[in-house]
Amino acid sequence: MGYFEEKHLVEDFGLYFEQMGLPRLAGRVLGVLLISDPPEKSLTDLCALLEASKSAVSPTTRLLVEMDLIERVPSPVPRQVFFRFRPGGWVAFVRQHLRLWASMHQLAERGLELMLNKDPALRSRLQEAHDMFSLIEEELPALLERVETRHGR
Repeated sequence: MGYFEEKHLVEDFGLYFEQMGLPRLAGRVLGVLLISDPPEKSLTDLCALLEASKSAVSPTTRLLVEMDLIERVPSPVPRQVFFRFRPGGWVAFVRQHLRLWASMHQLAERGLELMLNKDPALRSRLQEAHDMFSLIEEELPALLERVETRHGR
């Protein structure tokens, strides 16, 4: 993969994250860390590669660490902070969303209880949410376990 293809891929990760309602820069940082060789990049390296300021990249790396997608790693250079894509990061990221979806399932369940004596047509919107998030909560953990098994975790 050439320089321009790599740059384009990194930008596409940024656009994808933006479509998810996340900062574009978070996707760009993640894109760099997914294709980096070596896999670790310093904060300074990320700023240079992305042509972004440290004041923009630093909180973005904190966000990605909180999302379990990247991690800080020991620095081979004094007073430098290094990051890499977290092994198992995608599964951890989806597990975070699973917890959010479980909360939505509970909210829909509460809503259905509140609407118990209402017109079924009114309940149908909550029922759809309940059914979908219930199924996700039931089925997704097994899928994540299969992914972890496949990757030896």
